[in-house]
Amino acid sequence: MIGQILFILLTLVTFGIAFRKYSQLRRNILLGKDVKIEGDTGQRFKNMMLIAFGQKKMFKRIIPAVMHLFIYVAFLFTQIELIEIFVDGLSGKHRFFRPYLGGVYTGLISFIELLSLGAFVATLVFLIRRNLLKVPRFHMDEMTGWPKLDGNLILYAEILLLIGIFSMNGADEVLYNAGATHAVGASGQGSFNFAISQWLGPALFGGMSVGTLEIVERFGWWMHIIVVFAFLNYLPYSKHLHILLAFPNVYFSKLNSRGEMDNMPEIMNEVKSMMGLIPESEAAPAGDPNDMPKFGASDVFDLTWKNMLDAYTCTECGRCSSVCPANVTGKKLSPRKIMMDVRDRAEEIGKHLDANNLEVIAADKKEGAAALTKDNFDDGKSLFDYITNEEVHACTTCNACVEACPVMINPLDIILQLRRHEILDLATGPGDWTPMFTSIENSGSVWQVPDARDKWAQEMSE
Repeated sequence: MIGQILFILLTLVTFGIAFRKYSQLRRNILLGKDVKIEGDTGQRFKNMMLIAFGQKKMFKRIIPAVMHLFIYVAFLFTQIELIEIFVDGLSGKHRFFRPYLGGVYTGLISFIELLSLGAFVATLVFLIRRNLLKVPRFHMDEMTGWPKLDGNLILYAEILLLIGIFSMNGADEVLYNAGATHAVGASGQGSFNFAISQWLGPALFGGMSVGTLEIVERFGWWMHIIVVFAFLNYLPYSKHLHILLAFPNVYFSKLNSRGEMDNMPEIMNEVKSMMGLIPESEAAPAGDPNDMPKFGASDVFDLTWKNMLDAYTCTECGRCSSVCPANVTGKKLSPRKIMMDVRDRAEEIGKHLDANNLEVIAADKKEGAAALTKDNFDDGKSLFDYITNEEVHACTTCNACVEACPVMINPLDIILQLRRHEILDLATGPGDWTPMFTSIENSGSVWQVPDARDKWAQEMSE
């Protein structure tokens, strides 16, 4: 009874804390402006199943893909055992489903143990890759401090989960052999015959007394559920949030060619007007001519909620940066850092909103403000305090980062929006680009030639 009460209290506290944090996370994603995402829902669902669930893009790098697959499949199937742990915790029983499933139960737990063994090997491989082999993409400038620690913490937690599972199953095997297990429907001599625990249990715990075995078994049970609860509340602070967000992120990703850039209607109409393709009246912005639209993005409020979802889905795997030609040639740009910076900026804003810190509101917006919201937020900072102009300028718009991402994140879209704001709103940019802009404005060509761009076509038609 005491165990049941403790489990219920722990569950309520865990889910209460988690609900609060995940609500804040949702709020941070919705700091981005609304955007309507349309397209074939069937194709979107197919993409989600192949890429998010099926890990399709991971297999462009076969060794880490196989190792990740061990952990991923083990994670999926371990949820079956987790369901039983929940039922056991609420009912005060142990191995509740065993008498109902019989041999299927033994086969299922055995399969989970085999997957767990594979996950253990994969975890060791990933720890070695990160800390001994020092794979370059895990040791770039942005991967210091918390990002580096985060990558290791989850691997250590995985080991703790496995210790919990095998401690519980192994001690239970020995208890069952001694006719002392408290599992439902188990009595007398016999064995669970779990694939690994039937050997590992007697080897590790065979000489222990019944009382000690019961402590070990309960230790494993509680360790597993506590690590799971801790993991649930750790996810919002970790890159491993992609476990949850990869599915919606892939579902809402673009269906058109990843190399296709979004036009800005205001600019497109202005250019068409310059070239005589539409009447000049159609190019003028609607409404007050002094109320010019904002081009591009200077802060997270100007990005879309899909951009924000991208940022929070980022796995920090570094595949984007490892294939970025700007990064490879020594320039400052790292697409992974762009996504991390957007997320960090959203977190900074979120903390101010949670504290209702009215001090961050600019003087011209402060009058009558009773609460801090994303509409009146103005701390004098922007994404350009996180992302330098040099990083934005270095992008070649080659889409290598977009193609490399295993969960369909699009760093290029954010880079383009930052660049558009810098050039169109701030009228700044690299000096080398100025002649090109001038030439386009004067002759419609990127090259400074004296003749109109379409002169050759006019001569051909004469």
